[in-house]
Amino acid sequence: MTTTTQYKNWAGNHTYQAARLHGPHTVEQVQDTVRRSGKVKALGTRHSFNAIADTEHDHLSLANLNQLVALDREARTVTVEAGMRYGDLCAILDHEGFALHNMASLPHISVAGSCATATHGSGDANGNLATAVAGMEIVTAEGDLLTVTRQDADFPGRVVHLGALGVVTKVTLDLLPRYEMRQDVYLRLPLAQIESHFEDIFSAAYSVSLFTTWQHDFVEQVWLKSRRSDGSAYWGRDTFYGAARATVPVSPIADAPVERCTPQLGIPGAWNERLPHFRLNFTPSFGEELQSEYFIPRPNAVEALGRIHALREIITPYLFISEVRTIAADDLWMSPCYGQACVGIHFTWKQHWGVRHILPLIESQLEPLGARPHWGKLFTLAPEIVQSRYEKLPAFRRLAQQVDPAGKFRNAFLDRYVLGV
Repeated sequence: MTTTTQYKNWAGNHTYQAARLHGPHTVEQVQDTVRRSGKVKALGTRHSFNAIADTEHDHLSLANLNQLVALDREARTVTVEAGMRYGDLCAILDHEGFALHNMASLPHISVAGSCATATHGSGDANGNLATAVAGMEIVTAEGDLLTVTRQDADFPGRVVHLGALGVVTKVTLDLLPRYEMRQDVYLRLPLAQIESHFEDIFSAAYSVSLFTTWQHDFVEQVWLKSRRSDGSAYWGRDTFYGAARATVPVSPIADAPVERCTPQLGIPGAWNERLPHFRLNFTPSFGEELQSEYFIPRPNAVEALGRIHALREIITPYLFISEVRTIAADDLWMSPCYGQACVGIHFTWKQHWGVRHILPLIESQLEPLGARPHWGKLFTLAPEIVQSRYEKLPAFRRLAQQVDPAGKFRNAFLDRYVLGV
């Protein structure tokens, strides 16, 4: 299928510029389009909020390539087509007795797209989603198929590829044995407790998220996601560092239906029904929204939170909610967590033109603390600042030049922020 109809990203804030949208059903069709195209980019679930996936020529929607290819029980790996969504994959894995180390907050987004931008991650020992990648099948600029694995020397440069190295058609992920989880929510955690007990708070569960509007001297909600086999000193406790245990399900976004959220109140259940914040069969998150996220080196986290809190009167009119979580360090060249454990400060914005004026104010406070923006979300940091944060950028540029000398997979975003003109 090929169309020329104008279309937008998930949030509706970006209109794609591609002349043609292709919907291949086979890898061979992907190869054929790549061979014939002068410029081409892959699309997943269109959950990027900027132009990182845009192109002027040919777009390849991978939505029809959404099948499980192989489940290797002995190696504990699963191979899926690039259009597979986390929610669909994880239901299969749970049924087969396996699990992933982590999931996206929204199970609606694709596996390949999430890994390409080093999306998500929560927990002291949990890297972002890309850290589970054990191998990939890639369509090269010539239309050939290339398989890469961890045994390849340049593999850490290929995983978080930002769409610059080819069209990924299959991804192989590491698996864990199936586990059960519980999710407990606590309300009104004092900021003073975060300042004094930051490490203890974020090591209290397998995954910890703080949700705040920055309006008060407390964060409104703490979500603790715990593996049942790990045990926890906080299970069933009435308080958590001064925060009171929620006795009814809540949504992190005020006035949003709680039915959209995954089960809470400490009720045990499947990992894939607790790790995401939102359920697959509902509209993800709030729906009409914008998103930004900045990754701060963990030693600077408390200062970063204080700096954002000081901007509360300016930013809160445009904000639905912020989420704060931790992510482990990794060795993936273009990951925001390359070589450093981070704290992610996420902003879910209202769809308002004023957000563009708020971001530079936030960035002026976070940039001196070593902030790296999420590749697929809104930011206004200067390209030279973004580039200076990635010590492996020269190696990534050499790799991109090697595999795509004619620039078939390049676009304006990559030229500006990653590859240079």
